[in-house]
Amino acid sequence: MSSTPMDIDEPGAGTPSLNVTRLLGPNGPSTSKISEVIKNFRPTKFFQRDDVKEGRPQPYVLSIDFDDPGELCMTSESDETIQIYNVREGRHDKSLLSKKYGVKHAKFTHSSSGIIYASTKQNDAIRYLATHDNTFIRYFEGHEASVTNIALHPGSDNFLSCSLDTTVRLWDLNSRNWVARFYLTNPTLAAWDPAGLVFAIALPASASILLYDYRNYVKPFKTIDVLKQKGPADADAVFRGWTKLEFSNDGKHILLGTRTGGHFLFDAIDGNLKAYLRKPQGGTRRPAPGEADGGSGALESSGDCCFTPDGRYVVSGTAKDLLVWDTMQTPNNKVLEPNFLPQEGKKEPVLVQYNPRFNMIATADKELMFWLPVSDL
Repeated sequence: MSSTPMDIDEPGAGTPSLNVTRLLGPNGPSTSKISEVIKNFRPTKFFQRDDVKEGRPQPYVLSIDFDDPGELCMTSESDETIQIYNVREGRHDKSLLSKKYGVKHAKFTHSSSGIIYASTKQNDAIRYLATHDNTFIRYFEGHEASVTNIALHPGSDNFLSCSLDTTVRLWDLNSRNWVARFYLTNPTLAAWDPAGLVFAIALPASASILLYDYRNYVKPFKTIDVLKQKGPADADAVFRGWTKLEFSNDGKHILLGTRTGGHFLFDAIDGNLKAYLRKPQGGTRRPAPGEADGGSGALESSGDCCFTPDGRYVVSGTAKDLLVWDTMQTPNNKVLEPNFLPQEGKKEPVLVQYNPRFNMIATADKELMFWLPVSDL
């Protein structure tokens, strides 16, 4: 049996590469605006693992990440493996094992051959791995409970980690010791603004998002009160089920994803709710970070929603299809309704990530799916 995932094309098996188009660049005709293609995305290629032993269930994908150039896509999976895919060629590139320590929340560093990820066994250290020879560069030890999120600084080798030990830690890739430690109540998610000057920490237990100045992070300079700003959202979405925290690349908005009936879109400057992004079909079934019990802890995910690289759209998984909201539209009583991107197989897109350089969306549950714009729609 093959030791790598099986590449399955839809439609037309055997195509040697994917027709991906750049978001930005000097190539003129090969550059596509997201607004011109966003409604035409369809699932084009999916990868099904065929290295799983007969009789065993297909593993779940726990996280999706792209490298900075958008050339590689990486997943961490519930069978304690890391899978890396070549985006341009639409093929599996390599499989890395982490059987001793487990793996979740895998993220590329700013080098495409370096990754960091959280452990699920032995201890709660974060591990820094060189993918070209599968050797560890460094361990980041200090967390005393499960890590729920890792957020890499957009322009430097620093990163934030959130943990169930009630701390958020700031690290430097070049040192095994943490740079700063924040004691907070249930900090599950963190994110950096696109300039790397501000970082945010989400605290679902207190229904708040704290904003810190990276140059002086002794205390937050602003707190977003999600309960006060919840708008039409149900109370269930205010204190639990938070799946994603992200700044838009234009610096205008903060996205707080939830696994319930919608996501929150906040103004990044004043912290006010701009819109509640309603999900008509309901949320995805994965537990939010920090909420998985001992029996389903492997099913945490890296988030079911994200901004497009231009900051205009929010893409989200739901119980069936992929949803897209245009943040430039005017909400009706603070509610924005989505457009639907249908799929025939109805594979639940519980993880969603947009490529930072190409018009490509990656979704996953058990199989990784690449979505591309279809020109003849």
